Amino acid sequence: MMKQSLSANVLHRLKGKKLATAESLTGGGIGTAITGVPGASAVYAGGVISYTDEVKHKLLGVPEHMLKDNGAVSAPVAKAMAQGARTALDAHVAVSVTGLAGPDADEYGHSVGTVFIGYADEKTSFSREYHFFGDRQQIREQTIASALALILEQNP
Repeated sequence: MMKQSLSANVLHRLKGKKLATAESLTGGGIGTAITGVPGASAVYAGGVISYTDEVKHKLLGVPEHMLKDNGAVSAPVAKAMAQGARTALDAHVAVSVTGLAGPDADEYGHSVGTVFIGYADEKTSFSREYHFFGDRQQIREQTIASALALILEQNP
């Protein structure tokens, strides 16, 4: 219910604009939450599920050196994913997510629950680090809600 409400608010707030998503650990969950609201096609351009580094690079334009140096779960990659989704889908606003939902940490020292959410629009692009707790599904749900909340925050 909360995701539906957040999604409806995002669609209302972005009326007249196009939204794009780039998702790794949520595997399309943000897009699913948004398209669950009637009329989503007026705002939601689409998304890229970029689960592998190859897709992050080829479809979203994330530089290979960035993926190698920082790892896919990193602030620079999240920011680049959002910028790449915005460009690839010709959108006004884009949000991206990359992180670790488990079961293991990564070789860059990130623990399970570490998530980076990227944001890009015509004026700015950035990423934020989050630390969520719970099982794999709970981490994914928290990530989706936080990404939607970030869009609302940046579009008052």
